[in-house]
Amino acid sequence: MPGKTELRLDRALCARTGLPRSAARRAIADGRVQVSGAVCKKADAKVAPDAPLTLDGRALAAAPQNVYLMLNKPAGLLCVSRDAHAETVAGLVAEAYPRRALFPAGRLDKTSTGLVLLTDDGPLAHALLAPGRHVPKVYLVGLDTPFTPQMQAGFAAGVTLADGTRLAPAEAAPMPDGRVRVVLRQGVYHQIKRMFGVYGAGVDTLHRVAIGPLTLDPALGPGQWRALTDAELAALRGGSGVESGK
Repeated sequence: MPGKTELRLDRALCARTGLPRSAARRAIADGRVQVSGAVCKKADAKVAPDAPLTLDGRALAAAPQNVYLMLNKPAGLLCVSRDAHAETVAGLVAEAYPRRALFPAGRLDKTSTGLVLLTDDGPLAHALLAPGRHVPKVYLVGLDTPFTPQMQAGFAAGVTLADGTRLAPAEAAPMPDGRVRVVLRQGVYHQIKRMFGVYGAGVDTLHRVAIGPLTLDPALGPGQWRALTDAELAALRGGSGVESGK
């Protein structure tokens, strides 16, 4: 009988490649996957977590100790690990990582879109979010009113919110497509919406494109995701002040 730690082959393939479950099943059915040197066409076959797997003749490294996923969040999903009544960003990858307690390192509102980092690496997530680290987050914002020099100067000086909270300076600049590029180095609840609200402007769309050195892959459509490359992870660790390998 299979051991308790064994995985279905399709899930093991997803974990090592970042492929969606449906794509992993097609690859297995097409005979493109080998387990310990033998072709296996059964998606529900049980394999050990460290079993030798190949896809199209390419050896696949065993799943890492921690998982790091770049996801392009669509509007309408909650940016949380789980919710009893609504779809979440973690739910998009749940089939590929059924035994991983993945969570978003930094949230986006339900209506907002763009880059979300899903991981189970608590120290890295804490470093990215810690106020003292000042890790920049970059957003493209669509307003319901024209962006003005007054807004740009106010953001640079540090906006004082309606409740009296004084925020750290932020960058805001107009983009050719009419949106505003905003760079924040702190995290306050509904910060961008509240900042523009001081100037009587409403936020129609908010799309995050970068967290520190990590930039959203333009090849990822809404709801799509992939594992970080080694270079991206090393840059993210360096940008957050976390030493590589810790």
